[in-house]
Amino acid sequence: MTLALSLIVSANIGEASEIGDAEQGKTVFKKCSACHQVGPDAKNRIGPQLNAVFGRRAGGVEDYSRYSDGLKRAGADGMVWDLDTLNAYLENPKALVSDTRMNFRGLSDAQERANLLAFLRIYSDNPANIPEAQPTAIAPEVVLSPELLALVGDKDYGEYLSSECLTCHQSNGSNQGIPAITGWPTEDFVVAMHAYKQKIRVHPVMQMMAGRLSDEEIAALAAYFNHLE
Repeated sequence: MTLALSLIVSANIGEASEIGDAEQGKTVFKKCSACHQVGPDAKNRIGPQLNAVFGRRAGGVEDYSRYSDGLKRAGADGMVWDLDTLNAYLENPKALVSDTRMNFRGLSDAQERANLLAFLRIYSDNPANIPEAQPTAIAPEVVLSPELLALVGDKDYGEYLSSECLTCHQSNGSNQGIPAITGWPTEDFVVAMHAYKQKIRVHPVMQMMAGRLSDEEIAALAAYFNHLE
């Protein structure tokens, strides 16, 4: 670890006394990668891209439209993402912003948070106290062919197929009890379902359900849930 990555940060980081190990933070980021991207080709997905997150106003990615009202208010009130605010948000998102749409329970381990912050820090413009680093792209969790990703689903057929999904997920987009899937970008939905189908994502019920679906059925469900936003 470089001296820069060993600098002591605020006591709010808790028992983790260092900003963290960016290489280990890259592994921790896999917990975030279902919704967020970072790196040279990062795009907004379910959540906003995280390039230049340090120093950014909360709710401040201009071409991302799915921020909660609470996060937009926090940004309007002057909240900026720095080591302290990011650490608090990663520990318990809803404790910092009660109505956040980020359906993530948080990282209770202070060292994991510190490692993740060190990793994200290298993707910020002119990161304070850390030398410039060449961003490393995060490998996608499942590689799908361009032809598969280009399938245009029939949303009416997707509505017909959606009854099983809606026994758990809520069509109004509520995150109560289980993550919302309404309004998902279609590619994100397709990638997630194929990750379950290939048993890359670990959830036995979702693996079973995805395993019964054809490529066309997954595309149809993606089109249906995307249009519900």
